[in-house]
Formats: sequence, C-alpha cells, structure tokens
Amino acid sequence: MSQTEFGLLAGQQRSNWIRLRTMILLRWVAIVGQLVALTVAQQFYGIRLEIGLCYLAVGVSVIGNLVAIFIFPENKRLSEIENFMMVLFDLLQLGFLLFLTGGLNNPFALLLLGPVTVSAAVLNSRLSLLMGATAIILVTILAEYHLPLRTVNGFILRDPQIFVFGNWIALVIAICFIGLYSSRVTAEVHSMSDALAATQMALSREQKLTDLGGVVAAAAHELGTPLATIKLTSAELMEELDDRPELREDAALIREQADRCRDILRDMGRAGKNDIHLRQAPLMTVLNEAAEPHINRGKEIHFGIGSEAGDEMEQPAILRKPEIIHGLRNLIQNAVDFAKSDVWVECDWTDKTISIRIMDDGTGFPPFLLGRIGDPFLRLRRSSNDTRQRPGYEGMGLGLFIAKTLLERTRAEVSFANGSDPYAVHDTDGPRVGAIVEVTWPRSAIDARDDENATLKGKNERITA
Repeated sequence: MSQTEFGLLAGQQRSNWIRLRTMILLRWVAIVGQLVALTVAQQFYGIRLEIGLCYLAVGVSVIGNLVAIFIFPENKRLSEIENFMMVLFDLLQLGFLLFLTGGLNNPFALLLLGPVTVSAAVLNSRLSLLMGATAIILVTILAEYHLPLRTVNGFILRDPQIFVFGNWIALVIAICFIGLYSSRVTAEVHSMSDALAATQMALSREQKLTDLGGVVAAAAHELGTPLATIKLTSAELMEELDDRPELREDAALIREQADRCRDILRDMGRAGKNDIHLRQAPLMTVLNEAAEPHINRGKEIHFGIGSEAGDEMEQPAILRKPEIIHGLRNLIQNAVDFAKSDVWVECDWTDKTISIRIMDDGTGFPPFLLGRIGDPFLRLRRSSNDTRQRPGYEGMGLGLFIAKTLLERTRAEVSFANGSDPYAVHDTDGPRVGAIVEVTWPRSAIDARDDENATLKGKNERITA
C-alpha cells in the first residue's frame, strides 16, 4: 500500500476528526468550573478578587461558545489550525484568569496542563511544540507577575518563594513530559489503528478475490459442456461445407472463438477455489499458490521439505484460508525484494505442529530491529544498496505487520531471525545468510483433516440459473 493510499485511509489529518461540538462541550465544563471556583473563593473563604475582571474573562469564553453555536453547524469538523486556535484561546483565557487570582500561588494553575494535553493529542508536532512553549512562557510570567490573593481583612495569601519556584519547575516539567507522553501514546494508538485497518482491507481484498475466483471456476465448469458441443458441431459443419468456402470460413471462426472462450475461462478459473473440495489443499500446493505472483521476478524460489517431516509421514492438507495465503505471500514478497538471487521456502510438520521457513540470501534484518519487526510503520533493511535494487520503492513497514497479524489470526507464531550477522567482518556470501522467517501453527489449527475443521466438508451444490 502506497503512502498516498494510506493517507486516504488515515484521513490525512486527525485533527479533522474533532467536532466543534466536542470542543464547545469541554469549554462549557471549564466555564462552569471557573464560575464555581470564583463563587466559592469569594463567598465561603472571604477572598477578595477583582471580580469584574474575572467575570469578564469567563464571559469572553461564554461569548465565544455562543458565537460558535449559532454560526457553525453542530457537526462541523475542525481543521488543524482551527483546533489550534480554539485550544490556544482556552490557554490564554485560563492564564489571564490565573493572573487575576494569584498566579502560581493559586493551586488551579495545574489546569494549564489541560490545553497542552489536548493539543498533544490532536495536533501535529510543530503546533504541539508551539502550544507547549506558550504554556511555559505563561507559567514563567505568572510566577513573577500576578495580582495577589487577599482576604477580607487585607492579608495577602502567598506561598513562600521557594514553593513558588518549585511550582514553576514542576509545571514546566509536567508540560514537557505530559505533552510528549500524550503525543507518543496517541501516535502509537493511531498508527496501530491505521495498520489494523490496512490489515482488514488486505484480508477483505483477498477474500473477495477468492470468492470471485470460485464464481469464475463454477462458470468455467458449467460452460464447458456447451462450448464442447459448439466446437464439435462447428467441426462437423466444416467437413460438410468443403464445397462452400465462404460458409466453411464462418464455421472455422465459430470453432476458433469457442476455443478462445475455453482458454479464457480456463485461465480465469485457475484462481477459483470456492469448490468445497478445494477449500483445503496439500501444504506444498498452498505454498506454491502464495509464491506464484513472485516466481517470475528475477529471483529463484526453491521449495523443499524439512528434515523433521520424514518420508513416512503423509504431507498434510491444510485449510486454504485467505489469511494464510495473503500472509505467506507478503513474507515471500519481502524475501524476494531483498534477496540477491535465491529464496528458499521450506515446510516441516510433525504430529503436533506445521511450520514454514522462508529464507533468502540478502543482507538480513538489522540486528537492533529484530525485536521490533512486525510493528507497523517500521522501515526494514533499507540502505543505499536497496535503493539501487528497488528504485522508487517507498514502503511504510505495513507488509510484515499485515502478514504477522493475518497469520496470528490463524493461531500461528511468527519469528524473525538472520542466517548470519549482517555486521560481521568476514565474508558472508553464500546460501541462506539473509533473513529467516519461521511460521509455526499447532497442527489442529490448520490441518484440514482434523476433527475441529470438519465443518468444511460437504457436497458441492449445482449452480442453477
């Protein structure tokens, strides 16, 4: 999947997913909290405030909400800049309110972290950094410049200077840490969500192709008899029309077109797998099917059976699940992409497990990334040499993620390793020195002859008009 296609899948800018109604609701909650705090401080604790200016600051937020409600539709999606301006306004309004109520001596200064967290979750890195820098500047100003909190008797409520300095340090650290933490966690959640969506799209595409192939195969089977009849009849007409060449040419054309229809249906029906009996296939047959799109790409693909299988054990028939075929196809594609000249696909089985190993003679995986292989958006084995081998290739690391996810859905365990150390000084030219991917299933998970998979057995139904 290209970056352009994935951009459409991901919605390009996630801030466009935030509705104006959501931001308005959050602001109403903040307005109610601010009014309650001002009322409690003045009425119950006897704190003298510049109440007119405080209500002015809250009133600006109220007016902003009312304007947004009456001008814009409820389902409006905010652009990135609009989101930034909304959150920046809330930050500045809260900063002004804190300026009127004691600055960092006011325990509600902690609420400055709210806009920073929201911006880190919905905005890009540049705007999030700008929001964090603005918050740090506000905290620094409020530490020095603010209106003091006074009681009705005129006493000034002020924390010791060392406490104010400690609050400033704590808020600056919290702004940096929470902003970074929220940004990274949100990005991780979004990337995993996008990658899973891409996986679902790939599986859906494979399932549709499988279903379409089944329809084509059934059509080819049903049309075989009438096409054979047309061919036989046209041949007889050709014999009877030897003395009439113009009609004989028409009969020959009918026969030729019947042959062409037969060939077209045969080619289209090669992918047909909706037949009940073809929902399972020998293990090597499934491997050949998975590798088929990459056989003629200039690399030699060798198929083999491992040492554990033994001649005395019959080759297992496995379920032809789209997840298995598409997952193995992605792994083989990755091996072919990075192999120098050869790729090996070996299968092994015991009475408990079925395993497949895919090896190549390329450079292998970078050792420092072995533990992260299978994560989405992770670029692997990309070097200047790879650029020459695969010009114009701009993958996003989704191939291995999709393969691993689809195969794990079938209860497989996928492991990645190298045939040799890519950083070794000695010469590593030779067979099977590149990447090694091993996929292992419990035999009961995919063995078509297992009792748990007996639901696929049955009788083919004739297609009727």
